[in-house]
Amino acid sequence: MTLTNEPLNSNRDIIGRDDINDLEAILAISNTDIHASISAVKDNADAIFTWDYEKGSRPKLNRLYEKAKTAMWNGETDLPWDTVVDQEAVVMANAGGNIGPESGIDISGTPMAKWSEKEWIQFGVESQNWTLSQFMHGEQGALVCTAKIVETVPWIDAKYYASTQVMDEARHVEVFAKYLDTKLTGHYPVNAHLKMLLDDIIGDSRWDMTYLGMQIMVEGLALAAFGFIHQMTTEPLLKQLLRYVMSDEARHVAFGVLSLQEYYKELDSKELRERQEFAFEAAVRMRDRFLQQEVWDRMGIAPKVAVPLVLQAPERQVFQSMLFSKIVPNCKKLGLLDAADGWLRTKFQELGVIQFEDWADTGEEYEMFALAEGEVAASGSKTA
Repeated sequence: MTLTNEPLNSNRDIIGRDDINDLEAILAISNTDIHASISAVKDNADAIFTWDYEKGSRPKLNRLYEKAKTAMWNGETDLPWDTVVDQEAVVMANAGGNIGPESGIDISGTPMAKWSEKEWIQFGVESQNWTLSQFMHGEQGALVCTAKIVETVPWIDAKYYASTQVMDEARHVEVFAKYLDTKLTGHYPVNAHLKMLLDDIIGDSRWDMTYLGMQIMVEGLALAAFGFIHQMTTEPLLKQLLRYVMSDEARHVAFGVLSLQEYYKELDSKELRERQEFAFEAAVRMRDRFLQQEVWDRMGIAPKVAVPLVLQAPERQVFQSMLFSKIVPNCKKLGLLDAADGWLRTKFQELGVIQFEDWADTGEEYEMFALAEGEVAASGSKTA
């Protein structure tokens, strides 16, 4: 992402291509360093101390902080890890959400037409491994970004809350990694589109861009995706894991909304346009990462053959649209939809997601995701 002193106007300037739906350009971006175990990103931000220690000067942030202190759960002991997970049985129970035989999509003339039930089950297994791997990588991105927010945000109430989110994100990385390691059958490397976005968020020097990229965009999409999968999955351990993670994620998104709503009131139209462009690029990168090109590669199918068919699947279209059900109303709450002559509204129309603008924003609805009193203690097996 290149942000200059002048607002960027074209799709090519912002996302590197003219057409947001150019599949050839999307699939040309891939992770070429799949065996790396460490990745370094230049963090250009200043660490900010504040000598104003007045707790509660921002009451809504203080209320989030107090809720966070009492909402911690233990990923090791509060989830029933003794649950037996038959991944192939789960895939068969959830069949019909891809381009397989139950989808109704014409795959004649493609390599998939020759697949037996065995190959379709394996595809489902790989798809689940890939999806949860990307969630895990995204949670590590949130861990790093929230640690950066602790350093860079100038308000003590925000530093206090962000410190609780660092712990939350560590717990999320932990439980996704454990689920992948002990219940499923393998990790996937980070998707290139997701990695590009995380690098952009971490590399920007402005503290509010970390908020916007991570708290509003990445966490907002994650909250929607977790909710969708929580509804769809038949696997009880994953359902419970996602329930716990969602209770945290809703607070995290609310943290971004409540913090940026105040700050963005002070910005001029040029500065708001830069934030709009950042949000648009983040939206496109996140949408592009869900094409699962790495899964098709592993299954021996060229992504350029499979992905156009994937995009025809009705459930895929619903899922891809619903990913933005939290992002769009939160951007509207921040004033980003209609700032700078409504530029972001137009871009969300192009993405086909503007219909969510009047849904509840997370700054208002986060408490509905909170775990009920006794919910954790009543559900965990207390075994590792």
